[in-house]
Amino acid sequence: MRRCLRIFFLGLFCSCLIQLQTTALAVPAMGMGYEPKYPADFKHFDYVSPNSTKGGEITLSGLGTFDSLNPYLLKGLAAGGLGVLVFESLLEKSLDEPFSMYGLIAEDFYLAADRLSVTFHINPAARFSNGRQVTAEDVKFSFDTLMSKAAHPQYRVYYGDIESAEVIDELTVRFHFKRRNRELHMIAGDIPIFAKEWIGTQPFEKVDDAKPISSGPYLVDDYERGRFIRYRRNPDYWAKDLPVRQGMYNFDTITYKYYKDSTIAHEAFKAGEFDFFYENYSKRWARSHVGPRYDSGEIRKTELVHSNNAGMQGFAINIRRDKFKDTRVRKALTLAFDFEWANNQLFYQQYERCDSYFSNSELASTGLPGGKELRILRKYRDQIPASVFDTEWRPPRTDAEKSLRDNLKQARDLLAEAGWTVQDGVLKNAQGDAFIIDVLLVQKGFGRIFAPFAHNLKKLGIDMKYRTVDESLYKRRLDAFDFDMVVTSFPQSVSPGNELMNMFHSQSAELEGSRNLVGIADPVVDALIENIIDAEGREQLIIAAHALDRVMLHNEYLVPNWFIDTHRIAYRDKFQIPKTLPLYYEPVSWMLKTWSTKEKE
Repeated sequence: MRRCLRIFFLGLFCSCLIQLQTTALAVPAMGMGYEPKYPADFKHFDYVSPNSTKGGEITLSGLGTFDSLNPYLLKGLAAGGLGVLVFESLLEKSLDEPFSMYGLIAEDFYLAADRLSVTFHINPAARFSNGRQVTAEDVKFSFDTLMSKAAHPQYRVYYGDIESAEVIDELTVRFHFKRRNRELHMIAGDIPIFAKEWIGTQPFEKVDDAKPISSGPYLVDDYERGRFIRYRRNPDYWAKDLPVRQGMYNFDTITYKYYKDSTIAHEAFKAGEFDFFYENYSKRWARSHVGPRYDSGEIRKTELVHSNNAGMQGFAINIRRDKFKDTRVRKALTLAFDFEWANNQLFYQQYERCDSYFSNSELASTGLPGGKELRILRKYRDQIPASVFDTEWRPPRTDAEKSLRDNLKQARDLLAEAGWTVQDGVLKNAQGDAFIIDVLLVQKGFGRIFAPFAHNLKKLGIDMKYRTVDESLYKRRLDAFDFDMVVTSFPQSVSPGNELMNMFHSQSAELEGSRNLVGIADPVVDALIENIIDAEGREQLIIAAHALDRVMLHNEYLVPNWFIDTHRIAYRDKFQIPKTLPLYYEPVSWMLKTWSTKEKE
């Protein structure tokens, strides 16, 4: 009997010790490979005004249409603002650090010693918009739903290394991992959480018209599909006093009005129909943001500096098509694009050329590979272009006299090597098939960019056709990879990882709705992406990113476009803006989080 009691108390002691160790390891914040900037007792982020005025309203523009209140489905177009205003995750990301997460729905969390699981303790105060407490069951339900075939397939790729979610107790949930991954515990903290009641008894893919039940600061107040959606600040928002919410979400109402395209939207903005305009067109920024309201100061325009990794924007080439499978063909298309002319004549010298999949960051490859990066690449010497080792990849230029002519000659020779020759003015292959490129556009402004590009291609015998379609059709065709070429961007964070799986990994090449628009299914690219995900420390991440970048560039998957290191915005002079800018941010969501209306005099 005594022996049994000793065993019992020894077990109890060990259990308590484990619990104490677990609690000691739980933290309210984590940084990716560094100590978080803000201490456990911080009051607010530096890029907010903690005493912002609460109240007022703001109206924004949406483009095209929307037909869904569920942003997590493949089919349909979700209304603007849902992700940032209505849904929340376990953790909140800081906008002035490379990758740090702070407690929101989860008050603290800890990564297991073997790094194969992460455990979150839910804040007992966390409530959904219907007043019910957020529980571990809700977290598991949200994860399981997003991983099901009913949700957008991108989540099964992005969260693919998370094996399962386990309910430990009412307010404790643990995510188990299939393998070690340096950022997986942070990714788990970013999973959007919603209440079971929102789904009810119907299949998740049918939930597109029910107002969401989530824990965010705003509620869907009213909407009319394709015309507007209005959000109302929840007066009973549970997290309004948390440090990660001080000085945030200050407007009483936020409305999105929908317009057919950005040209119509801009005219509506100048007429006073909405309050904030994020500009993407250089010509409009240079020439159209003028008028009496600008002169009087009623409308202000400015450029906000950012430190974002610009990633890559380009004309993505669908290599699922036979005519684009040869690297020489794709390189020829890039040689025919005259960026310098476009920057001078169309863009008012506002842009820099994208020269990396991690443009504007230390992750961009330069020069020739050496050291640890070279050792990585040598393993794949027979599987990657030989030019990776002896030629620095640079986008073709047309600064020098006759340089465009020289580029087109080089393009002609590459096409001939690939089996395409000009016959009666038309480029054809050995089977007599003409080389035709169908470009799918959703923004009319790109027509002026493709016209000179098509003119240059015509000299090579290539017939480029481009047309603008409505947003619904555009999305359906992109989801099904039904295009030859599209304008797209592959945005990157300063700490890239699992999102690369959905952009460039073979797992997503044929996954409907994925971001792998190019159709990359290369075992070397797969391995290099996995090196980035598995990287230990910043130095290893940079080396791995350089290697991936170099291989992607030399494979000529797209015609590189351009980037700008500022955000161009115009807004009505009715807002109070925090004095300190964040470092890494998207302007619309930052504005919605941190701006407020001016106090009335």
